Amino acid sequence: MGLELYLDLLSQPCRAIYIFAKKNNISFEFKHVELFKGDAESGKLNILKKVPALKDGSFTLSESTAILLYLSRKYNTPDHWYPSDIQKRALVDEYLSWHHTNIRANAPKTMWIKLLIPLFTGQPLPSEKLQEVMEGLSASLKQFEEKFLQDKLFVVGSEISLADLVAVVELMQPVGVGCDIFEGRPRLVEWRDRVEEAVGKELFLQAHEMVLNIKELSNIQIDPQLKAQLAPVLMKVLQ
Repeated sequence: MGLELYLDLLSQPCRAIYIFAKKNNISFEFKHVELFKGDAESGKLNILKKVPALKDGSFTLSESTAILLYLSRKYNTPDHWYPSDIQKRALVDEYLSWHHTNIRANAPKTMWIKLLIPLFTGQPLPSEKLQEVMEGLSASLKQFEEKFLQDKLFVVGSEISLADLVAVVELMQPVGVGCDIFEGRPRLVEWRDRVEEAVGKELFLQAHEMVLNIKELSNIQIDPQLKAQLAPVLMKVLQ
């Protein structure tokens, strides 16, 4: 039995894994999970009932960072993704640790506020909520440019790494709902263009096709049980 990846490409971490596996010619069976339709397939595999999830024979794994590192080690991907040099690797680790409490803490909320919460609750949120999130995201982007990117081509230097991939897929989430966080940030725009070129523009756009057409999501039928479960959770997150 070969490698199976359970992914929903509306999810930023899923897109990172999809792009990484495709770019590195890793053969896998793409198990498309549609979380908003109450797809329970990944729940049979991952007791956390979340994507991404990996199944490699009898071995299963969850959490996107763990999956990316597993794939990079098992398939001996080019060194620049997760460098063997201890200091360069430490820089990747540093970014991945910082990412979760900074960019990831704010960027997804733009989609929740502008699309998902109205979709799940039937009620729009006040504009002040979006402004608050955008201010937090702006502060994180400033830190990303000044601390991690600086005047380098990529986070770790002259070549793309897992840090760049994880960052860029996260930042495409606000873009999908019309929040152009790259506007007025030329250094960030140039970095994104380099990341797209490094992974291949066609692959990049393929992975982001769903999120860049996210408004079509407003027409789908959401599983009623899922709607009942997630509506209060989403509202609580933004309180």
